[in-house]
Amino acid sequence: MNINLLYIAGGALVGIIILFFALIRGIGLVKINEHQVGIVNKKFSVGGKRATSIVALNGEAGIQADTLAPGWHWFLWPWQYSIEKAPIINVPEGQIAIVIARDGKTLPDGRILADKVDSNSYQDARAFLNNGGFKGRQLAKLTTGAYRINTWLFQVVTSAEAQKFGIDPKQLRVVVIPAEHIGVVTVNDGKSLASDETAAPTKSDHNSFQDENGFISGGGFRGLQHDVIKPGTWSLNPWFVTVEVVPMTHIEVASVGVVNSFVGDVGEDVSGTDFKNGVIVENGKRGVWKDPLNPGLYSINPRTATVEVVPTSNFVLNWSDRKESHGLDAALESIKLRSRDGFEFTLEIQEIIHVPFDVAPKLIARFGSMLNLVQNVLEPMIGNYFRNSAQGHDMLDFINSRVERQSEARTFVTTELAKVNVQGVDTLIGAIIPPEALMATIQQRKLAEETAITIDMKTQTAKRQQALSQEEALAEAQGARVASEQRVIIAQNDATASVKQAEGAAAVRVKEANGQAEAAKSIAIGEASVVTTRAEAAASAAENQAKSISVVAQAEAGAIQVKGNAEAEVLKSKVDAIGAAPYTAIQVAASLASSTLKLVPDIQIGDSHSANGAVSSGLLDLLAIKSFGVPGAPTHPTDAS
Repeated sequence: MNINLLYIAGGALVGIIILFFALIRGIGLVKINEHQVGIVNKKFSVGGKRATSIVALNGEAGIQADTLAPGWHWFLWPWQYSIEKAPIINVPEGQIAIVIARDGKTLPDGRILADKVDSNSYQDARAFLNNGGFKGRQLAKLTTGAYRINTWLFQVVTSAEAQKFGIDPKQLRVVVIPAEHIGVVTVNDGKSLASDETAAPTKSDHNSFQDENGFISGGGFRGLQHDVIKPGTWSLNPWFVTVEVVPMTHIEVASVGVVNSFVGDVGEDVSGTDFKNGVIVENGKRGVWKDPLNPGLYSINPRTATVEVVPTSNFVLNWSDRKESHGLDAALESIKLRSRDGFEFTLEIQEIIHVPFDVAPKLIARFGSMLNLVQNVLEPMIGNYFRNSAQGHDMLDFINSRVERQSEARTFVTTELAKVNVQGVDTLIGAIIPPEALMATIQQRKLAEETAITIDMKTQTAKRQQALSQEEALAEAQGARVASEQRVIIAQNDATASVKQAEGAAAVRVKEANGQAEAAKSIAIGEASVVTTRAEAAASAAENQAKSISVVAQAEAGAIQVKGNAEAEVLKSKVDAIGAAPYTAIQVAASLASSTLKLVPDIQIGDSHSANGAVSSGLLDLLAIKSFGVPGAPTHPTDAS
């Protein structure tokens, strides 16, 4: 019972809800959410009027210009209106959106973009049409934000849908110009430039081309713009402008920048009466500016002016494979020459030049650029000079007189450059590359010369070696000679020493002999007085002994003579001094004194005068010897008596 009541109550509630919504629908109540926009389509109108354009402004049937804001809306009878709840347009941060109007006035001839009209950023379609908005692509763009736009009247192109319209999504990002860069701008709409203009003149009322309508209303010209966009972030309509990001003009230290502007008013020539090779104008005018730019960064449009960087310090140009960082010698090559004797060879050149600060504008006014100066003046001048110089010399003469050729070239080039206000610092000859055949000949000749030098050196070395050997042999012989002389001297000294030694020994022996002789003489005299006969016998025996000693002395003298004749001379002198017999007697006496040899019989019996006396004397002597041991000397007194 209770369950049935619940079913009935529930069914009634559902019915009431359905009835409620049907009632709401019936009375035309519509709710638009916060992120929606309501686009109204009026199915019919009183009197049957229909809009003659895409959207209706005066209640005609069709898409209505006015949209529904978020909230509840009444009396939009479903039998008369249909409501499209479209999402709002969101433009993300860092991006833009561009707009195409499906309805409005027709664009004037020559225009490709519609001028901006007051329409609350295209959110008020009625205001857009009533204020004279044009159909087609719009100048104004939508920046970051949310927009409730009648998408039946306006097509909004965001990055998410860009490809559907043939647009690169990157073009719908804000333009970022990095530091030390600028944006070169080309405007796609505006007045046409005069035929003699290359770029549009400066306009100051466009906020770096972000105010598109201000640019057009201010009389801006389409095409390349003289104004540039500086570093920063910019919201630019890609249908309106095209931006090329390029580096700023950088003038390095020890350089200046000479500006040649293609835009601006035609200026008066301020170069002076002495300069007749170009026109120089005040800065900001069309032409070559009189004051060059000092080192630094400059926001100069490279499409409307050229800035020729001119080194103000010495710089080098190479006619060789070596190239400098300034690039002015990139196209210069080694110079091909022909000598007087018909040889072709290659020459490398270095030219050092200097351009004064105040001369730089005149140089650019005359030649247009430093590259033109190099290619149109320096290259032909230096090339022709060395070709002419080579024709006047044989190949080897040219190589061997390199210093003279370089000095002459320096003088010539310096004089010629002064005529165009350029200072020639130095002209240097680099490598001289002769033909291979001549090079081989030169190498062979040089090798032969070096070989000859080597042979001469070897010959000189051999001669010096020979002289050294001779000197060494002479020194060795001299050493032997000196050694021999030293040995002779030593022998002489030894002989002298021997002589002295012999003389000393002889003197000693003489003294000893003299002493012995004196002693012997005393003894002999004593003995002679005692035994005369014994002395005579002894003298006879001594004479015989002296003869024997003389023979021995002569033999010794022969031996001594081998060592030296000094001792013999000494002995001879002694003999001559005292006589042979006394000297012999002295020697005999000395010998007898030291000898145990009995030369005289102990007992001599017999006498020529008295036999009895001799016998008695001999007996007495025998008795004495036996008694005392000494001949003629009794041992004991008793025996003597």
